[in-house]
Amino acid sequence: MTDRSTRRPTPPADADAYLDRFAWHPEPELIGYRDAGASRAALERLGADTWAAALDFLYDHAADRAMGAPSGYATARRAFYEGTSGPAAAPAGPAPSAQVLAEFRRRLAGGQMNAQHPRQFGYFTPPPLPMSMMGELLAQMTNQGVDVWHAGPFAAFVEEEVVRWLCDLVGYGPGSFGLLTSGGVMANFMAMMLARDIHLGRLLDAGRAPRGAMLEGVRVYTSDQTHFSIARSLDELGFPPDTLVALPSDPAFHLRAAPVAAAIVRDRAAGLTPFAIAAVAGSTNTGSVDAIGELAALAATEDLWLHVDAAYGGAARLSARDAGRVPYLERADSVTVDPHKWFFQAYDIGGLMVRDGTHLAEAFGGRAPEYYRGGERDVQPLADDHDESDADQLNFYKLGFEGTRRWRALKLWMSWKHLGTEGFGRLIEATDDLAAHLARRCAEAGDFEALPKTPELSVVCFRHLPGGRAAAMELPAAALDAHQDRLQAALEESGDGWLTTTKLRGATWLRAGIVNYLATEDDVDRLLATLRRLADQPLDRAASRS
Repeated sequence: MTDRSTRRPTPPADADAYLDRFAWHPEPELIGYRDAGASRAALERLGADTWAAALDFLYDHAADRAMGAPSGYATARRAFYEGTSGPAAAPAGPAPSAQVLAEFRRRLAGGQMNAQHPRQFGYFTPPPLPMSMMGELLAQMTNQGVDVWHAGPFAAFVEEEVVRWLCDLVGYGPGSFGLLTSGGVMANFMAMMLARDIHLGRLLDAGRAPRGAMLEGVRVYTSDQTHFSIARSLDELGFPPDTLVALPSDPAFHLRAAPVAAAIVRDRAAGLTPFAIAAVAGSTNTGSVDAIGELAALAATEDLWLHVDAAYGGAARLSARDAGRVPYLERADSVTVDPHKWFFQAYDIGGLMVRDGTHLAEAFGGRAPEYYRGGERDVQPLADDHDESDADQLNFYKLGFEGTRRWRALKLWMSWKHLGTEGFGRLIEATDDLAAHLARRCAEAGDFEALPKTPELSVVCFRHLPGGRAAAMELPAAALDAHQDRLQAALEESGDGWLTTTKLRGATWLRAGIVNYLATEDDVDRLLATLRRLADQPLDRAASRS
């Protein structure tokens, strides 16, 4: 075995002379950090100073306000640029790290969307688990490229293992595989590409991936609650605008099989080619879960690709108690999951799981650049006692759209090791219970209502009814809608919580997407009390910001 001392980089013969190479910087030991004796203490100080700035942000800002400084876009932009009209020129010279951290504290820390605030219920941005943060730190330090195996050998294995866990969570068998992405948009894009190149190509008996005029006269079915990325994906993949058929969801915001079946009959009679269904398991608007079992049966009968966007809702399967709220994912051809939503991971990490994992290489593996040839050929080992071949390396760039890929898997791998599936499930259940508590409070009150009355997952759409239900129903619909927008703006300005608004059946509703495992029932009650207090105050200032 090779002696470890021969594998370590040779330290500089003269550390001071080595650092002189970087003497143009006030902290040369933080630039030329090759030698531990010269730089380790400085790096430890930098780490401690940065961590202190992070904790000050957490407890001085994130705990204080749910949404940054109390200002609108134009005011916030002027504040960030310190009164100038826009971005300054790039800094010409170096600065000490303390100065950079001080600028973070002064210019940035107070202007964030603060996911850790206990009444932050806006977008699907959870407070990240501390182990996820540490995984991100280690991923950045090691700086692995998870595209070709040579650029991140063990990083590729960590992603392989995490993908296996996610496939198991979906319910897929051993022939499945997937990969991690920047988020649900990229995962949905790749799923629609698989549906086009693999399934539509087979239906058309094209002999190649369909392109150009071959994409005309085909249909994909979805509901009015589907994420915008499905339509965007079809646009970017070259399909005509009428390819996507958005069907009305039922009164509880589900896509059912019957209207899809009727649309298929109608379209085939018109000479069109149905080829895919895009369902959702945990819609962004309401958290609704389409009738996946019905749609899977229909897709099998009609020979359609079934994709399920479970970016948010798929995590419910981490809970033994609540997994049944998101059933039948295993019957889909492809499934999107987004661990930076309900797995409580730091941005960014999404994923696409595919029931037949060979489809990924079939769709994406056709081109191999010459500079990756070391990971593409059968490399003969140098040592006589080492007969291992490198011909079957796991090269993720051949399985997806991205070339350069960062080590997204490490933070989820470490978090899953730290919590276990059981621990994840407890956090999922806690947020589901908070959503149920909010819906109950609305049902018990005379001045709030929720739609639907019982949340399927952890999203609650609700609205304030000024003067009570009878009085609110006498208001013009536009006035009641404007009241919700003004109330949301006033809550944001107060800093005491944060919600978004959405449109349901043409009306404006407040929307709480509860993925904040730090929140309690008292926080939900306080949020409603704050909304009532704000509703009783003049909202002119909030209206001027909206």
